[in-house]
Amino acid sequence: MALSHTILAVLSDQPLSGYDISKRFEESVSCYWQASQQQIYRELGKMELQGWVVYEKVPQEGKPDKKIYRVTAAGQAELARWYAEPTEPTPIREDLLVKVLATPFVSHDLLLQELHRRRQIHSEKLAAYQAMEAQYRAIAQPPVTEQFRYLTLRRGLRYEQAWIDWCDEVLDVVKAQALE
Repeated sequence: MALSHTILAVLSDQPLSGYDISKRFEESVSCYWQASQQQIYRELGKMELQGWVVYEKVPQEGKPDKKIYRVTAAGQAELARWYAEPTEPTPIREDLLVKVLATPFVSHDLLLQELHRRRQIHSEKLAAYQAMEAQYRAIAQPPVTEQFRYLTLRRGLRYEQAWIDWCDEVLDVVKAQALE
């Protein structure tokens, strides 16, 4: 999947500025797709050249004109083409797993520090996602777009919880070996 397909999916809901797309990434897409504001703007430029998006300039007082992007028919066709393709699991490339593999040969103390640090990172992300989940649950009759956005958030919640559980498991094993 390319960043462009994620942007097309976000813009399919409603026309947005590049800044608003970036905010949408932070608020609801970040649990499964990361992109900086600069990457998003660069990709929008490429997508415009491909005819997948167009923009309308909206004048602003004291600021440069705002560009509001919307998906074109060609962009919808590209999203539909990509959507029809089968997906494959994303290969894992995780430094922490290599460190765990190397633990018998190096300092356990360094691994313990890293596991606690990573557990904290995942705990903070989980807490942020739980706050988002509370907002979704507060909507009595969410529109279909929100229901599917919520499902992607649920995957992010499970992902972060799985990391926390795994860190705890490894911490238990390393601590038990230290007692032997």
